[in-house]
Amino acid sequence: MNKTVGFIGAGKMASAIISGLLASGLYTKEQIQAAEINSINAQKAEKEFGIKIVSNAEDIVKNTDIIVIATKPFVVKELLEKIKPFVTEKQIIISIAAGISTHLIESTLEKNIQVIKVMPNTPALLGAGMSAVCKGKYATDETLNLALDMFSKLGKAIKCEEKDIDAITGVSGSGPAFFYYIINEIARGGEKLGLDYKTALTLSAQTALGAAQMILDTGLTPEELITNVTTPGGTTAEGNKVLNESDIAKVLHETVLKTAEKSEAMSKAAEQKG
Repeated sequence: MNKTVGFIGAGKMASAIISGLLASGLYTKEQIQAAEINSINAQKAEKEFGIKIVSNAEDIVKNTDIIVIATKPFVVKELLEKIKPFVTEKQIIISIAAGISTHLIESTLEKNIQVIKVMPNTPALLGAGMSAVCKGKYATDETLNLALDMFSKLGKAIKCEEKDIDAITGVSGSGPAFFYYIINEIARGGEKLGLDYKTALTLSAQTALGAAQMILDTGLTPEELITNVTTPGGTTAEGNKVLNESDIAKVLHETVLKTAEKSEAMSKAAEQKG
């Protein structure tokens, strides 16, 4: 890559992206810089990555080709107004801010600028993230592929339609928290049977990791894998019976639904505010 990348915000998710880009060799530290007003985050990013850190977003916009918006969603509108005079249509905007549409960014900047929206998740911090990438009105397929390449360095990345972002938020954007809950409760079940919690949590977490890997690597469906591991009349069959006779599927579906609805509401609120 011969382009330069500027991050507005250098918090945990931005740091994960920077780490992935540098580790992959896709970009060098000389090609990356970040604006961060939090002195702790700024010092950490400068020390860890050796990149240039500036104090204001305008400098990032003036000096980089790809601008990554990695701030809290509620400050994005104000940020866009601030950088608007300096953004050119030769640049690319990538936003990882939840609830901020490509349309809001395009309309606020009032330019035919290429905008990419990404919904990553926190396992990106370990290179095991899941990112969904979509393009705005003016973005080209080439730019979409550039973003896919960037975020594939943090785990897996797929392209999607922006209309599906709310559903994706419910499944993968917020999904890690739901899996943490399930992993924890299975561990607590083991604790009630006499295991110490730390041991039970290791068993539960590693089992979840292995089960997920089986789905990704074998190409088999979850239903097929359940059948493969279940002996009629055996221990797994007994546990499956409890799951099938409970409301757990309904609860999980409702969890995803309510999360997606909240994402949609945040996006609408941001548009109305804009």
